[in-house]
Amino acid sequence: MTILNENYILSNGVAIPKLGLGTWFIDDDKAADAVKTAIGIGYRNIDTAQAYGNERGVGEGIRTSGVAREELFVSTKLAAGIKDYDGAVAAIDGSLQTLGLDYIDLMLIHSPQPWDDFRGGDYAEGNRQAWRALGDAYQAGKIRSIGVSNFLQEDIENILSTATVVPQVNQLLVHAGNTPADLLAYCAGKDILVQAYSPIAHGEIMKNAEVQAMASKYGVTVPQLCIRYTLQLGAVSLPKTANPEHMRSNAEVDFEISEADMTALRDLHAKDYGDASAFPVYSGK
Repeated sequence: MTILNENYILSNGVAIPKLGLGTWFIDDDKAADAVKTAIGIGYRNIDTAQAYGNERGVGEGIRTSGVAREELFVSTKLAAGIKDYDGAVAAIDGSLQTLGLDYIDLMLIHSPQPWDDFRGGDYAEGNRQAWRALGDAYQAGKIRSIGVSNFLQEDIENILSTATVVPQVNQLLVHAGNTPADLLAYCAGKDILVQAYSPIAHGEIMKNAEVQAMASKYGVTVPQLCIRYTLQLGAVSLPKTANPEHMRSNAEVDFEISEADMTALRDLHAKDYGDASAFPVYSGK
């Protein structure tokens, strides 16, 4: 599972492991065990968010893992509805307190709009204020790197209009069947590393016959193929699971997808998320 030992380097020189553990939908009372298990398997990149309601449990898992804090990369996200400077400052300090950590490795603005108005109204000024708060916390050493999530090009350009720090990361919905090529290219041009959340398309891609056939050709599982795909796009991959066997399997991606098959996966359109389609990040609204 050599992927667990591989890093990207962010634009500010901070190393970030290529494969991480997503914790969305892991209840707070189960998060500590899931995080400790993942760290025991070899994961060093743990992703949470204020909105997940499990920062306390994630922090407990970090602190009791038996692995030195500096060996771990911990990310969280500013709640999507916080679009003012003072609220963001308080929320950043709140995450540090809830996690029980002295610093956060990466903190993101979770969305350019509140979830109940996703891809809706104009929150340009609010995003600039939230970004200023993240920038101040970054300069103060509370956060080692800062970024955004679900931001489109115009959202990024809005904060760049007044920012003193360029986002180091943009966490996006990226998977075989949903590859936002223009946005990925834009981020690459700005030296913004993309993190791919839901790289297995919230599980629905498991039913795709074309992807099943390709996975079979490589002698791997559909999740392994999909995780490898996002890695070969140059993104951090953040599959989420609390299942130890899935954690191990998700890290067994030491194979290479051919360029022809990468092209086929890039061109694939598969955006059925089942019951999860109710969530704004999947429905787009």
